[in-house]
Amino acid sequence: MTFTIQLYPVQLIDVIRLADGRSITLRPSLPQDAEQLRAFFRTLSDKARYFRFMTTLRELPEALAKRFAGVDYRSHMALLAEHFDGDRGTIIGETRYIENQDDPGTCEFAIAVADDWQGLGLARTLLDRLVSHAAASSIRQMVADTMCANKAMIELARKAGFSIEPHRGHSTLAPEQGSDGQRLPNECFRSPARARELKL
Repeated sequence: MTFTIQLYPVQLIDVIRLADGRSITLRPSLPQDAEQLRAFFRTLSDKARYFRFMTTLRELPEALAKRFAGVDYRSHMALLAEHFDGDRGTIIGETRYIENQDDPGTCEFAIAVADDWQGLGLARTLLDRLVSHAAASSIRQMVADTMCANKAMIELARKAGFSIEPHRGHSTLAPEQGSDGQRLPNECFRSPARARELKL
């Protein structure tokens, strides 16, 4: 049996400064990040988890976390934002795309930023870096589904140059409740990344 080990794209590692002056490390995911991704998921509010996964998951399953961490850097790419306090790093944001196996060259992407780190330009930076890598990896189109209530995601996508259009075939989600008993949004899906062509 032959195994192919993808080269880690070290050129994507970077340190950026957010609007509040704090420094954040951006880097591609590694297989050993599975537990850190689970910890990141726990820090998200019910609403943020719901917007990211469109379900009220309480915990990121171990198998899914391993899949999220073990990317091949081309057909499945994940970029992580990590904040360091001394030598201890904490994931505060992640974005990824997964290529559509039935339609090579197209992919679906997603993004999440910890609640306390939103509004500082991190989501836009992560998305811009992901789009650039996708284009360099022969991805020609990126698509994402979100909810009408997720105004921040829709605005982020619009500012990044994606078109916004209704997602046919989906109109509502079943009512969901967060851990605090509040009803979570269940409005129609939308596609903030429909028909964006990527060019080098």
